[in-house]
Amino acid sequence: MRNIVGWLAVAAIASVLAAPCGLAQPAQGVAMHGDPAYPPDFTHFGYVDPNAPKGGSLVMAAIGSFDSTNPYIIRGEPVVGIGLVYDTLTTQSNDEAFTEYGLLAEKIDVPEDRSWVAFELRPQARWQDGAPVTVDDVIFSFDILRTKGTPFYRAYYANVASVVQDGERRVKFLFDGTDNRELPLILGQLPVLPKHYWEGRDFERSTLDPPLGSGPYRVKSIDPGRGVVYERVPDYWGSDIPVNKRRYNFDEIRYEYYRDPNVALEAFKAGRFDLRVESSSRFWATGYEGPALQRGLITKLEIPSEGGGGMQGFVFNTRRDKFKDPLVRQALDYAFDFEWTNKTLFYGAYTRTASYFANTELASSGLPGPDELKLLEPYRDRLPREVFEQAYQPPVTDGSGNNRDNLRQAVALFKQAGYEIKGGKLVNAATGEPFGFEILLDSGGLFERIAGPFAKGLERLGIAVTVRTADDAQYQKRLDTFDFDMVVGNFGQSQSPGNEQRDFWGSAAADQQGSRNLIGIKDPIVDELIGKIISAHSREDLIAACRALDRVLLWNHYVIPQWHNRVTRIAFWDKLGHPAQWPRYGVDLFAWWVNQGEAAKIEKARQDLGAAAN
Repeated sequence: MRNIVGWLAVAAIASVLAAPCGLAQPAQGVAMHGDPAYPPDFTHFGYVDPNAPKGGSLVMAAIGSFDSTNPYIIRGEPVVGIGLVYDTLTTQSNDEAFTEYGLLAEKIDVPEDRSWVAFELRPQARWQDGAPVTVDDVIFSFDILRTKGTPFYRAYYANVASVVQDGERRVKFLFDGTDNRELPLILGQLPVLPKHYWEGRDFERSTLDPPLGSGPYRVKSIDPGRGVVYERVPDYWGSDIPVNKRRYNFDEIRYEYYRDPNVALEAFKAGRFDLRVESSSRFWATGYEGPALQRGLITKLEIPSEGGGGMQGFVFNTRRDKFKDPLVRQALDYAFDFEWTNKTLFYGAYTRTASYFANTELASSGLPGPDELKLLEPYRDRLPREVFEQAYQPPVTDGSGNNRDNLRQAVALFKQAGYEIKGGKLVNAATGEPFGFEILLDSGGLFERIAGPFAKGLERLGIAVTVRTADDAQYQKRLDTFDFDMVVGNFGQSQSPGNEQRDFWGSAAADQQGSRNLIGIKDPIVDELIGKIISAHSREDLIAACRALDRVLLWNHYVIPQWHNRVTRIAFWDKLGHPAQWPRYGVDLFAWWVNQGEAAKIEKARQDLGAAAN
């Protein structure tokens, strides 16, 4: 294992181990800032229905394919839903910005300075083969994920010095002294794997073997590349603990894979599966028509969400020489006509993204305030002047499709960057080399209709753009090895960003294959601002640090921002029931259930519709 404690003095570790625990009070949960909202004696989350029945099946669709049941390694495309097999030490509440409550862990100890965290395992926690979940399993999981898991885990756990057994059922994580207040919550998210199952198996090998877990579901059957069925574990050890009460209500959850989103939508309307979270505004506006909807058998919901929109956009690979100059990246931003795209392709459903923390209070706006300036001033001479002098706003058009003014601005920026138009082609003025690139897309097909018009518009600037769609395996491999010019990337954000920012934008992740630093950012200023986010001692400090980082990323034009949505769109057959109260930060589908009486009616209606269609 690549153990980062080698450079720590043994005496320092010993002193931490021997330190009194008086500052830490065992608790049912831990919040990033402030105290947990649910008291120690809470019985269930507020967004579940305490009377939700168990039983029935839920069928959903997935797009693409899969070739692995191990989601923790760089090899293979993991099957959707496999997380249902595993429990973590804690689980997050969806109605708080960032608070976690005990799952495998019964109690959580965190000192005031957050220099370590300890978890007391529940005595009843069991693997699905009946063996108890032990401290050895936790330590094994941490070690194998950090040494053989995806690069994400190395970045995520970078400030953990060591992990030790500190009692029969108590495991303690010791930190390296770096101010990293999120670490106790990060360690709570640790997926715990069975040591006795994985010893003797090659963890780094892609496999389709059904794994052993401790979670509420286990793999019932796998149809390689086409589908998977999970069945509820009838004697699941955690069914009655507060964080699980009246959740995981379906006896069976099945995912069926489709290559084409259009086919998947038609399959949904024909009754092939039960619920669809809709990501396409076009489908939402025009696709939900047909007999089932006319008869009121399908419900469409738009559920308001305060969850972070993050940043989705055309991502530049700055490892490529052609994209190293921010002027080039800014010029290409001017060539993207969002207003026409939104009006013509999306029925006006989306909001243009102008922040890496969109739809949260963490997003920058206007000019920097005093708290942000305190963080940014030390770097003034190394940052774009716009960071201090101008509110960021992506280029805007009138939506007519005539993007002439913005294209003129793009030409001017290209000229500043050393390019000129010769013979109808944009070329490097010094070398004569034509400027062109490839947009790599995955096989889902949703972005082809966006990338196509974008590429067509760039032809007016003399830029040759190839739009290439790769199958899932090839696409993932090219992403992992940074073998692309431009892709559509989505950097999701929570209400409480932290250590994952290293994997998004940190210098150390730029050369780690499989990391999420698709852009290839290597900027010590960005690294230092990430450190400020990680070490924020208050919500106010976190907001200022996120806004400061946001401005630096935006004004370096690392992406061409696309759009985000402020609602979650769900369509479902009316055999399903759901709680009356929605959580603030994301829908919990596993708090839904099957209404058995309605299920029989819906099944009969599906059969009637199928007979009529034939």
